[in-house]
Amino acid sequence: MARDGEVVPVDPQAVVAVKKKSSRSWVLLDCTGKATVLDVDKYAIMHRVHIHARDLRIVDPLLSYPSTILGRDRAIVLNLEHIKAIITAEEVLLRDPVDENVIPVVEELQRRLPPVNAIHESQKDGKEFPAGQIDVDAGEEDESPFEFRALEVALEAICSYLSARTTELETAAYPALDELTSKISSRNLDRVRKLKSAMTRLTARVQKVRDELEQLLDDDDDMADLYLSRKLAGASSPVSVSGPPNWYPASPTIGSKISRASRASIATVRGDENDVEELEMLLEAYFMQIDGTLNKLATLREYIDDTEDYINIQLDNHRNQLIQLELFLSAGTLCMAIFSLVAGIFGMNIPYTWNDGYGYMFKWVCKAFLLAILSSMTLMNMSEIESF
Repeated sequence: MARDGEVVPVDPQAVVAVKKKSSRSWVLLDCTGKATVLDVDKYAIMHRVHIHARDLRIVDPLLSYPSTILGRDRAIVLNLEHIKAIITAEEVLLRDPVDENVIPVVEELQRRLPPVNAIHESQKDGKEFPAGQIDVDAGEEDESPFEFRALEVALEAICSYLSARTTELETAAYPALDELTSKISSRNLDRVRKLKSAMTRLTARVQKVRDELEQLLDDDDDMADLYLSRKLAGASSPVSVSGPPNWYPASPTIGSKISRASRASIATVRGDENDVEELEMLLEAYFMQIDGTLNKLATLREYIDDTEDYINIQLDNHRNQLIQLELFLSAGTLCMAIFSLVAGIFGMNIPYTWNDGYGYMFKWVCKAFLLAILSSMTLMNMSEIESF
């Protein structure tokens, strides 16, 4: 195991091959997009990025914390599902670099963190970048600060991840619900129950991310705390003399990066320090995306509720049919009981005076028979009216 503070340089493809280590494993990405795997303890991380232990616990994978975006003096503490990162004005520290969901985030950070002029200079020097490395026009520069570019990658990754999970759930849920409406069985009911549980859990996860973005958008002070480059540009010197230990060699482009990334913020420092329009537009874009994902889940929940109502109506209809059958059988049993009663009376060997001339008794039996039929028909009609 590497000693505390030891730096292990890796190439962009080597992150996938790194063996999974303990919760001390981090991947560091600098302003040029170069990735470095660090195996350090929490105290070294706290000293490097100047945060407290309670903030570091937010990104601890062994602890369960809700989605959080916190702005500190020199860092942004980010906990969005599987993306647990600490962003400074010069570098990004990402937890669990070998996680299958984190690897695409690392690759995207390597692609988008390098500034535009650095890419152009590397092209002049003959260096090649992966396909899709350049996303902007040749004459256009990205004026966003370093921390906003890293934050945008994290937000885009988590929104895309949750949207993909929602799409997968919709693909499995709608056919299962349609099959349940056509055939009610224990297998289909259990399948829909599992899908509904998965939808509830996913809705809670999406809701937490949305609430965190909404809370940031509602508080300008919290958004102002995320302007790390503005704070760095407003300080007396961009790099503090009593900074963290020099584990990673300082990049010669850091000074130019700070001046370029903070060029738009220096005017704000001199004027209104609460100008958060740039970050507000960034957060609003991903807030609308995550809100759209939440609306999809709400639509799916409504579809499930409608299916449950339809199933309940079908079950009520079957139950009413059984009640009608039971009533019909009861009426038939009553009619047969009347005939049995008459047959039993006339079948008894007892001397009565009406045994000699019982023609009038036949008329009473016929009347009783008709009355029983009318009573049964009336009961059936009343049951049909109640069921309607």
